Amino acid sequence: MKLLIHSLLTMFFSISIALNSYSAEKGSRAISIPLKLLENSKAGKTVGVNTYQGKLIYVDFWASWCGPCRKSLPILNEIRAQYSNQGFEVVAVNVDEKLEDALKFLEKYPVDYPILLDPKGSMPKAYNIKGMPTAFLVDETGKIIYKHTGFKKRDRKKIEKLINQHLASR
Repeated sequence: MKLLIHSLLTMFFSISIALNSYSAEKGSRAISIPLKLLENSKAGKTVGVNTYQGKLIYVDFWASWCGPCRKSLPILNEIRAQYSNQGFEVVAVNVDEKLEDALKFLEKYPVDYPILLDPKGSMPKAYNIKGMPTAFLVDETGKIIYKHTGFKKRDRKKIEKLINQHLASR
């Protein structure tokens, strides 16, 4: 019995250390944590990044207080519209503590892509995110192929180039 308890504790601490040292970088697997989907937040429907596996996904972390997000969300909406019929999806993770803040922001900068709500910041912690916006391009198998921090209008060309390259290589 002592051996079993010791083995379980060792396994628990190994997993805890691995999760705490995880760094979401190119080549690592995208973490999927079930979060409420904004459009169904009252219904309590939850989804994770892995819900969209099989598509090329741009996972974008944003907040209403984020200045560059005012530029990125509308541009990402345009990119999504352009490539959605080719198996591409944008999935946004909002980290505002108050839902009202996110809703006010989205009134000014509406989007058509899924928004997951993470008021406790569990996904940014899991991904070890240091600033907003931060985004990850995740391939169809769930592997991160690109990480992007911050946003300027000129970033659109680089993001679209990566999307085009990946979609062409299928």
